[in-house]
Amino acid sequence: MRILVLGGTRFIGSYVVSQLAQQGHELYVFHRGETNQNIPQSIHHIYGDRYKLGEYRKEFETIKPDVVLDMLPLTEEDALLVSKTFQGIAKRVVAISSADVYQTFGRLTGFESGQIVETPTSEDGPLRTKLYPFRAHFQQGNIMYDYDKILVEKAFISNSDLPATILRLPMVHGPFDRQYRPYQYLKRMIDKRPYILLDEKIANWQTCRGYVENVAHAIVLAITNEKATNRIYNVAENEAYTELQWVHYISEAYGKWSGEIIIVKEGLLQVDINPEQDLTLSSDKIRNELGFHEIVSIEKGLENTIDWELVNPLDNLNAADYDYELEDKIYQSIIK
Repeated sequence: MRILVLGGTRFIGSYVVSQLAQQGHELYVFHRGETNQNIPQSIHHIYGDRYKLGEYRKEFETIKPDVVLDMLPLTEEDALLVSKTFQGIAKRVVAISSADVYQTFGRLTGFESGQIVETPTSEDGPLRTKLYPFRAHFQQGNIMYDYDKILVEKAFISNSDLPATILRLPMVHGPFDRQYRPYQYLKRMIDKRPYILLDEKIANWQTCRGYVENVAHAIVLAITNEKATNRIYNVAENEAYTELQWVHYISEAYGKWSGEIIIVKEGLLQVDINPEQDLTLSSDKIRNELGFHEIVSIEKGLENTIDWELVNPLDNLNAADYDYELEDKIYQSIIK
């Protein structure tokens, strides 16, 4: 196949491009040229600004891709520009969305009020009723001010002349993850903390996760299988496990921490989410229709992630997130 990737040089995208290259597809990657993370030499680079996609239409017409993969459509405007640019050129677009479209995310973060939503959520589960979930945290002019994957999905789906596949991704971890998802616990293990404190409700909270190579595999399947046309898929690990289990997995993968995980009563630790609301997804649809399965185990994926984070430690730590003095005071109050 002839595939054009918008983005594809950073975290998840680089793994997608690598897997597609291994399958022998003809690959074009459109990006700014700022990163070439693990990009195979066999691919073709097109350097440019995605916000000026229309200026490259003639070049895209020459390539005439079978599928366009958009790794980073953040706003409705992003999606409309991609859809308009490739209409009449590409046969299909695959767009990366997120689990944050669901009502569960609104309930979890407090962005929306209402009753707890039952999980795991399937693709026809209720979506948020309020738009722009991060607008309160950003000024107008910042791309995240207008971020909303619900509008992104609608923009792609509404163009009947360019069929779309939507992939709703989980929390993704792995080498090169700039969100350093296991790090809040790994850092404490590295620092040889004798214990890690977990709020009793956070300990039982469950969310959707995925290791980057497995998530990339799901994206590749959606690109290369025409069955995915005009479909929406959740992507997530089949196993839903609690935050307590997640910390145990991290400890086992790290292998050098002999401390204790201590569950503390609600109210002693700061909790910024509603832990009564899980954020788990059902990935049955993509497994049944496209044959998706994990190609890397949970354990191996975490080992790879931690190995990378040990070599590339997070350098902009928020000191308030690692207030060991406060944690010691809480611990002392518990054991008295």
